[in-house]
Amino acid sequence: MARFLLSGFADEIDRDLEIQIRELRKLNINFIEVRGVYGKTITDYTGKEVSEIKKMLDDNGIRVSALGSPIGKIGIKDEFEPHLDKFKHAIELAGILETKYVRMFSFYIPEGGKPEEYRDEVLERWYRFVEAAKNTGLILAHENEKGIYGDTPERCVDIIKSMNVDYVRAVFDPANFVQCHVETYPGAYNLLKPYICYMHIKDALFGNGKVVPSGFGDGKVQDILQGINNSTYGEMFLSLEPHLGSFEGLAELEKSLDLSIMEESGPGKFAIAVKALRDILSRINR
Repeated sequence: MARFLLSGFADEIDRDLEIQIRELRKLNINFIEVRGVYGKTITDYTGKEVSEIKKMLDDNGIRVSALGSPIGKIGIKDEFEPHLDKFKHAIELAGILETKYVRMFSFYIPEGGKPEEYRDEVLERWYRFVEAAKNTGLILAHENEKGIYGDTPERCVDIIKSMNVDYVRAVFDPANFVQCHVETYPGAYNLLKPYICYMHIKDALFGNGKVVPSGFGDGKVQDILQGINNSTYGEMFLSLEPHLGSFEGLAELEKSLDLSIMEESGPGKFAIAVKALRDILSRINR
């Protein structure tokens, strides 16, 4: 059986780190996936500034499950060298935050372009990431995301197998697969099962791609977690990324969303997402 540890993107609660911490403690969640703090992306902070963030987390008993970096979330035709420098900075920050996971992506494909036409460039850039992370002890956790090269399970596996190292693994996001019209379970799950190291807990509807609380969409979150529970012996982070409302920084993360029609996010909606996940876990543990 797996030991599931709850974490989450607390910037969906509030931009203020103190409020993020307060609400996580209220929800009895002891981990955070650090992405946005005070309205600023974590990789835009200096090492000294992140050390101060880490002290605040330590003082409140909150540990970091992963660095929720934006690495690989640029266009495949965008200049790479500055982005590689940002990745090297992310490596430094992961060390300060004492986490072994760095969440990553595999570059946006030009609209109308065929992903296979950009495969060589994607893999070449990932080889550079892998080389930079060698001997750091970090796990480069690739997240499936709409519009990037690794938006399907087959191309996620392609990246992982092509890198051929034990520190490139998969973040499994059910909602993102649903938004790409991919069957999450058993299809995507069975393909990625040997490589899943981390879960993002988000659900969505096939019909319109709308994000909904876990268990209320087509992501088959319970089936996936049941499968992990049956086959995994060890810890597995379940990181809540609810996207149930608009929050600062969402426009940069989800370029296809019409934020004008979205209500504000906040503690209440995050709490709804937590309850939905805990309801699923209680059914699994019966």
